[in-house]
Order: sequence, then C-alpha cells, then structure tokens
Amino acid sequence: MHTDMNDNVAVERQLWDELGKNPVGMLGVTGDRPHHTRPMTAIVEPETKQLWFFTDKTTELVQEIASGSRAMFIHQQKDLQTCISGQLTQQQDRVRVDKYWNAMIAAWFSGGKDDPNLTLLRLECDDAQVWISDAGPAKVVWEIALANASKHQPDLGGKASLNFRYHLTG
Repeated sequence: MHTDMNDNVAVERQLWDELGKNPVGMLGVTGDRPHHTRPMTAIVEPETKQLWFFTDKTTELVQEIASGSRAMFIHQQKDLQTCISGQLTQQQDRVRVDKYWNAMIAAWFSGGKDDPNLTLLRLECDDAQVWISDAGPAKVVWEIALANASKHQPDLGGKASLNFRYHLTG
C-alpha cells in the first residue's frame, strides 16, 4: 500500500490502522535520566488520540511516572515504524477496564478486574514520527543497485511528522 508521505491525514489513518492490527511496542518514560522501554500492548483509541495500557501498579514503569510524565511508544512493523510521544499518566478507569478486559489481560491479574494491583496507563499522544516503506525485496535490491551506481541514497519510502494536538480528521 503506497501512502503519500505529504498527506498527513492518510499517514495518520495508516498509523492508527496498523497499531490496531498489531498493538505491541515498547513504552518508556523520557527525561533527564536514562529509562529503559518495556514491551507493552496498547489499547488503541484513534478517536481520542490515546493509547491505553493495562499494567501492575508495582512495576518499575508505574514507579517512574509522575503526573504528566513524558513518554514514548515505539512501534515497528515490516513497512511502518513509529515513535509516538505524549503525556503518560496512571488512571483508574473502570469503564475502560470493563470495555477492554480480555483473556490476555486476565492472564496477568489473578484477582481479575478487581485485582488490587491492576492499573491503567494513558498515553495522550501529542505527536509522532512515522516512517513508511512500500519497498518489497525486489525494489530494495533495485534501489540499492541504483543508489550505488548513481551515488544517491536509495528511495525506499519516506518520513512524516504528525501533530495530534490539532486532531487531524479524514
């Protein structure tokens, strides 16, 4: 699927679609001291420009965040790589717990939806860098050969910057 990298609405639509299909990525707090990212599965809400994560309130990640901590969610698939940044906060939201609860989440919480360590993290997405490549193996080989022959970089896709604070619609 070819996405025009100058069409932010199309890039954003592809981003949310791909995140919805494969929501696993790396989440971590940013700041003046090093923090490691952790594998997390996102609950994707494109309409609110938010990602939600079920987690245990005793984890290092929860201990690292303060109200309004900056964080990044890194997501990578074959043709799409994304780094989303925003505000990460701990939330108690029973409506979302009930709405999104499933067998995968239940496996981590022996106390079910009422487990005392269950908490949600909300990433209010501010912006993202998105790289999309529509190059299959044949095009990669062709572009590398062409780049070496012409001394130009290969054309394997492009990058777009998205700003979610303006809530693009499409």
